[in-house]
Amino acid sequence: MKTLSVKIPESLAEWLAGEARKSQRSRSDLVREALELKRRGGDGGGASGKPMSMAEAMADLRGSIRGPKDLSTNPEHLEGFGL
Repeated sequence: MKTLSVKIPESLAEWLAGEARKSQRSRSDLVREALELKRRGGDGGGASGKPMSMAEAMADLRGSIRGPKDLSTNPEHLEGFGL
């Protein structure tokens, strides 16, 4: 294998070290996996390489919009949709 030295910000280095500890993998292994995923055209969906679901992609937006939790429970919101 070839060796590559990369300079990264302290905050990214701390995050990488934390991820390595949590996953019990080396930092090099995590970086190799991320580069390989990028090379294959992956979207960064996760360690498994599977694309994220819409719910996962929008997780940080949950609760940021006011309104009924489920519009399908109120016929008033279904007006014009065949009901």
